[in-house]
Amino acid sequence: MKDKKTLDQILHYLKTEGPLTAGDLGKRLNITSMGARGHLEKLMDRALVDTTTIRSGVGRPRKTWHLTPRAQSQFPDRHDQLTLEMIISVKEIFGDEGLTQLIEHRSQSSERIYQEKLAAHSTLESKIAALAKIRTNEGYMAAYSKEDDGFLFIENHCPICAAAQACQGFCRSELQIFRTLFAPEATVNRTEYILEGARRCTYRIEPTGSLDR
Repeated sequence: MKDKKTLDQILHYLKTEGPLTAGDLGKRLNITSMGARGHLEKLMDRALVDTTTIRSGVGRPRKTWHLTPRAQSQFPDRHDQLTLEMIISVKEIFGDEGLTQLIEHRSQSSERIYQEKLAAHSTLESKIAALAKIRTNEGYMAAYSKEDDGFLFIENHCPICAAAQACQGFCRSELQIFRTLFAPEATVNRTEYILEGARRCTYRIEPTGSLDR
């Protein structure tokens, strides 16, 4: 049981932080780098992680560990094959317009729920923090960081990735939801995108006025 917990923690760190060395993981897990390497090798045997050797300057090359595509199955996914079949069926029966209406209906419902939950927060940062918590509960493994010129909103996982690949209108609608939620006090732009090969989706949220203090 303890071993499984450690393996799950390693997968979580690689998912949320990207490639790490065995030493990096050892520090986070409070174990030796050799111990971390042993756990990583178990995950490699299951084809969940792989390694990359980085050579830079003088000294020994660094070996970093990263998740494989197969590892995505270890994280929440709310849309299975049935969902994909439903999307295809909606498009075949009702056409592109019908699918657009379906996405808009989902978007309006999500936006209304988010607006209600964010209404109790008065500052931009508190709203972003609240949204990160909401999205994490929905399986997005969301977080945010404060930057000099605004905030970086991060989603380390996409639980609707399969549906989004079948219809990118879902992604466009979610970007529009974020823009509506924070307008007019901030602008929102997507800077990293999982469907374009990035490890995560990130959004830069820039206040239209001064940052909340």
